[in-house]
Amino acid sequence: MKCRPVYLAAVLALTDFFSRMKYTYEELAGMIDHSLLQPTLTDQELEDGCQLAVQYRVASVCIKPYAVKRTVELLKGTRVLVGCVIGFPHGNSATESKRYETELACRDGAVEIDMVINVGKALSGDWDYVSRDIQAVCHEAHARGAKVKVILENDYLIQGGAGLSGADLKRKLCRICEHAGADWVKTSTGYGFVKGPDGKYGYKGATAEDLKLMRAACSPKVQIKAAGGVRDLDGLILVRDLGATRCGASATAAILDEYHKRAAQPETHTPPPAKETALGSGGY
Repeated sequence: MKCRPVYLAAVLALTDFFSRMKYTYEELAGMIDHSLLQPTLTDQELEDGCQLAVQYRVASVCIKPYAVKRTVELLKGTRVLVGCVIGFPHGNSATESKRYETELACRDGAVEIDMVINVGKALSGDWDYVSRDIQAVCHEAHARGAKVKVILENDYLIQGGAGLSGADLKRKLCRICEHAGADWVKTSTGYGFVKGPDGKYGYKGATAEDLKLMRAACSPKVQIKAAGGVRDLDGLILVRDLGATRCGASATAAILDEYHKRAAQPETHTPPPAKETALGSGGY
């Protein structure tokens, strides 16, 4: 049986599209933790965000502790998971406070926990404190069937500390996270703004260099999450190429709509080279 020319052309176009895209919609949408963390988030925006997460079939929503119970209600019967931030955004809560926040979040229905390390203690080289802080959250979460993503907030670590370069400090923290029981190590909160010499605040968030470093510093049993500055489809694809399995994003609709747009016109789209894909541009 011979294929008609039009049919054959369509098959070849789709084959070309998927070979260039490398990943299915489900693989890419399944990486996204839809972020609902802005300080001004209203109840209506929470509900709209949960509806969007279901519509786009993402992995989870990442929300603040007070909203867990309501979010669980909104997502009941769907496959979208509920994740909650702990010690957010600066990681300065006492360890027992972080543990108790984790307990409450899990009791309310959260199944993923995104905790922030105590950055000041890390910069001071108090490794025992940093480790115990992470362990307390991991033990509480794991006992309640939840998984933990540990946020390093890499922008604060660029200059290094405790006699280590920035890169070596990040590597050491990755190893501490793994030993303490983390399921993921995460780049950023999306809110770690650094004050520059000019008094202005800047922020990079996830960078390709940090994702490579973190993936190499952890064993395969620990996953990597990017957060901060991933706002387009090519950025998400690059994040996956670099070994991350999750990505925090608030531009979820724009990212995944672009996938459908390319799918509708696969033969005309030429992806930009990797160097044009912006990571490390800050924020969610």
